[in-house]
Amino acid sequence: MTKKAMKLCFEAHKEQVDKSGLPYVFHPFHVAVQMQDEVTTTVALLHDVVEDTDYSIKDLIDMGFPQAVTDALSLLTHDKSVGYFDYVSSIKSNPVARAVKIADLKHNSDLSRLDIITDDDMTRIEKYRRSLSILLEPEKPDDK
Repeated sequence: MTKKAMKLCFEAHKEQVDKSGLPYVFHPFHVAVQMQDEVTTTVALLHDVVEDTDYSIKDLIDMGFPQAVTDALSLLTHDKSVGYFDYVSSIKSNPVARAVKIADLKHNSDLSRLDIITDDDMTRIEKYRRSLSILLEPEKPDDK
């Protein structure tokens, strides 16, 4: 499953670059190496595929990715009609999605990846810090 996810990740992101001009595929690969098992690694590799390419959750189901993977990816795919912090809060309910999003936010918050740091970057970093605090705070019994 991981090998299939690696191939799809590379294919889906091969023409994309990140904010510093590096091949985008380095980002999901970096997030993936932070994971502890095959399901979270697969989700990490694919975490931006549906949001940032033409692939859909249905495509991933049709490719044979299991429900544990596609459920987490559904949560990680931000529906723009949902407020960003509501989207982040919804991720808390799924341990796989939560682990991947925490690693994603930490990597996206690494300012050393950028050649020039702008005010927009600092605003985005503050949004990521707030998101991390949401994901890292313990769930209360009534949150479930």
